[in-house]
Amino acid sequence: MNQSQIIDGSKAKFSNVVSHFAEDLKKIRTGRAHPSQLDSVLVVAYGTQMPLNQLATITTPEAQLLQVSPFDPTNLSVISDTIRNNPSLGMNPSDDGRIIRIPIPPLTTERRQEIVKQLKEKIENALISCRGIRHETLDSLKEMKNDKQISEDDLTRSTKQVEDLMAKTKNEIEAVAKIKEQEIMTI
Repeated sequence: MNQSQIIDGSKAKFSNVVSHFAEDLKKIRTGRAHPSQLDSVLVVAYGTQMPLNQLATITTPEAQLLQVSPFDPTNLSVISDTIRNNPSLGMNPSDDGRIIRIPIPPLTTERRQEIVKQLKEKIENALISCRGIRHETLDSLKEMKNDKQISEDDLTRSTKQVEDLMAKTKNEIEAVAKIKEQEIMTI
C-alpha cells in the first residue's frame, strides 16, 4: 500500500463517520413524529428479537402522531409493550386491537436539554471515532517511513493532509449537530 492509498482510505473512513453520525441524529426526537424514531426498537416475536420495521408498517398520519400497523395482529401487544417499556423513547402507545397509535407529546424545556446532552454524547462518540482513524492512519504512515518506503518530507506532507481531513470532518460533524440542536431547541 502506498501513502496516497492510505490517505484515500482514511478519507473514506472519515466520510463514513459523518454519514453514520447524520443517520444517528435522525433517531433523536425533535418534537415532530418521524418513523425513524422507532428504528432502534427490537421486539421479541416468533422466539427471536426482530427490528420493529420487519414486523409492522410505521407511518406518521399527523405531525404529532406515529401509527404502527403490525403485519400479524398477534404481535400487537408485544410491540405495544416493548415501545412502552423502552425508557429512551419515553412513549406511551395505545392500541385499538389492530393499530397502535403513539402520540408524540410536545417537548418540555427540560426534556429538550436532556436531548441536547444526548446529542453532545453522540458528537463526542463521532469525534472519538475520527481520532481513532487519524491515529491508525498516522501509525501506518510512520511505519512506512520506518520501513524506508517514504521520506521524512513525505511523512510530514501526509501528516498535514490527515490533520486537514480530521479538521474538515470535525467541522462537518459540528455543522450537522448545530442544525440538529436548533431543531431540538425550537418550540
